[in-house]
Amino acid sequence: MYGPAEIAKRYSAAGAAKTRLSVNKIFVLGIFAGMFIAFGAFGSQVVAVDVGGSLGKFLGALVFPVGLMMVIMAGAELFTGNNLIIISVLDKKATVKGMLGNWAIAYIGNLVGSIFVAAMLTCGHAYSLFDGRLAESVVATAQAKVSLTFQDAFCRAVLCNILVCIAVWVSFSAEDVAGKIIGLYLPIMLFVLSGFEHCVANMYFIPAGLFVSEEYQIAAESLTMSGFLSDNLLPVTLGNMAGGVGIVGIGYYFVYLSRESRR
Repeated sequence: MYGPAEIAKRYSAAGAAKTRLSVNKIFVLGIFAGMFIAFGAFGSQVVAVDVGGSLGKFLGALVFPVGLMMVIMAGAELFTGNNLIIISVLDKKATVKGMLGNWAIAYIGNLVGSIFVAAMLTCGHAYSLFDGRLAESVVATAQAKVSLTFQDAFCRAVLCNILVCIAVWVSFSAEDVAGKIIGLYLPIMLFVLSGFEHCVANMYFIPAGLFVSEEYQIAAESLTMSGFLSDNLLPVTLGNMAGGVGIVGIGYYFVYLSRESRR
């Protein structure tokens, strides 16, 4: 097991390597990351819908981390986790241009992958489970997310990506598969259980609600694509960056890699 100081060095090198990937590789791996998170999100909806209440929320939180497990273990480029690349930049192992390029391409790839899974699930009528109750739950979830105020979405997103980046950070403490999965599992479970907002997960949740509302003729007047982008994705993305870059990334760089850390 690696301690925090060793993790900082390991991530600095890994983050720098991410910025050197070609545009095509980042995009394809971004699509995979969006798909993986969407699979975890869908699974969490399936397990929660027929239980409901706090128990259903807990069971959904137990399933959702499978998405990040696939991202870490199979290899993919997840925008929110990659916010930690700021460590590599501050450590002078990567450039700002490389970091921003990775973020932009991964973000677009995440969006494509997430929407693809939502569209395929709709096309395959996977939301017909439980006599249509799953479809109703999917629409209700999407409506709740676009109904958040900017402040609520932003604050929940800050807290979310603190936990997501900590999950990625802790996974770097282990070299074996079991250790990495255990390390990332609990912080992700906690963010889902707490109802925090994750931009890539919402790239699945809200388009899924849009598609399902249309396919199953479920009324959802507040659900629109423009509402998805402006009322949720914008504040959540900004909040995720504030938590991942501004708190976890810069904070751990200062503690373990900056000149101050050597005093």
